[in-house]
Amino acid sequence: MGDVLEVYQRPYDPLRPVVCIDETNKQLIKETRIPCEPGQPEKVDSVYVRNGVADVFMISEPLAGRRETVVTQTRTALDFAEILQYTSDVLYPRAEKIVLVTDNLNTHSPAHYIRHSRRKKHAGWQNALNGITRQNTGAGWTWQRLKSAS
Repeated sequence: MGDVLEVYQRPYDPLRPVVCIDETNKQLIKETRIPCEPGQPEKVDSVYVRNGVADVFMISEPLAGRRETVVTQTRTALDFAEILQYTSDVLYPRAEKIVLVTDNLNTHSPAHYIRHSRRKKHAGWQNALNGITRQNTGAGWTWQRLKSAS
């Protein structure tokens, strides 16, 4: 825990942003009651219809006061890899290194990506970690872009 707190105390550097990613799921509920007439008191009951589940990824950069959410239908290692690619390519394309702070959910493990990449040779998500090296730190992962040879 101390390592994470030290990471949060680093000075802000847009070329080396400290990015936190977490996820949760939310049950989607559809109301079944008929709405009240205007001017009438609201009626509340416990009857509802389950409408599935949505998974929400939160990408935040506390030192910059920035946050973004991405909603997916599932919460798998594939989804997490796509979130990493989106974070790297879309949100922080100019960053030299992204210091990534995550919890220890099993889908966040690099071994998980390797296991999936051997099964799906032509999947687009496979490029999520292409051109990026990672170093395990006490606070999470540090992702660093590699300079291209050209």
